[in-house]
Amino acid sequence: MKSRLLDRLLVAAQVHTIESLGPRMRLVTLTGPDLAGLDWQPGRHVRLQVAAGPAAVDWLVGVLRTYTVWHYHDQTMQLVVFDHGDGPGAHWARTTRSGDELMLMKPQGSFVTAPAPYHLFVGEETAQAAFGPMLRALPDGTKAFGVIEVDSPEERLELGSGATLEWSYRRGRSAASSETLVEAVRGLELPAEPGRAYLAGEARTIQLVRRHLVEERNWPRRNVLTKPFWTPGRKGMD
Repeated sequence: MKSRLLDRLLVAAQVHTIESLGPRMRLVTLTGPDLAGLDWQPGRHVRLQVAAGPAAVDWLVGVLRTYTVWHYHDQTMQLVVFDHGDGPGAHWARTTRSGDELMLMKPQGSFVTAPAPYHLFVGEETAQAAFGPMLRALPDGTKAFGVIEVDSPEERLELGSGATLEWSYRRGRSAASSETLVEAVRGLELPAEPGRAYLAGEARTIQLVRRHLVEERNWPRRNVLTKPFWTPGRKGMD
C-alpha cells in the first residue's frame, strides 16, 4: 500500500551536480527518467524529501522541504537552494553529494506569470529562485520592472536581461520587515496604470510592499501575487 501511495505522490531522482552560486546559494542539478514529462511552469515549486520524519509522517513521505524549480527540461531539473539555519533542509543542502538518490513531489503552485500591461518583481535573495525562471520565460518585448534586495553583491543571481531591475544591499541588516526594500519600491517610476506584481520572500516585507501598492499606488489586490517563503520563528509557510 505504501509503495502505491508513494508512486502517486513522489518521483525518483538522483543528484547529478552541486555548484556554488555565492556565499549561501547552491545550484543542485537532479536527473532521472522519472523527471521526464512533468507539468511545470516557471515559478512553480517541488517538495523534496530531505530526511526521515516522525513515525506517523515518515510512513508516507518523510520530511519535505520546498524549493522553486530554477530550470527544467526533459530528465533534468535544477534547484537553487538557499543555505541557512540548522534545519533538515539546510543540513541536506550542505551534505548532499553527486549520486545521492531522493524522492520529490511533482511541480505545483500558482505563483506564475499571467498576461499584464507590465510585470513587477519584488523580493530578497530567496525570491531570486522564483524570479529567474519567471523573467526568462516572459515573451520578448514584455515590460518588466523589479527591486531585489540582497545582503551583498556576491549574492546576486543572473535573472535575465529583459527586465529593468534595481538592486538594494542590506550589508548585514535583517531581511525581515525591510523598510529599505519598501522605500526602493516606493521610488520606482512605474507606468500610471497598474500592472501585475509578484512579491516573494520574507512574509512581513511582502505585507509592507503589498500595502504600498494597494494603498499608495491604488493597485487592485487581485493584481498583487504573493509567495511568502519564510519569516523569523516560523517554518513551512508554503
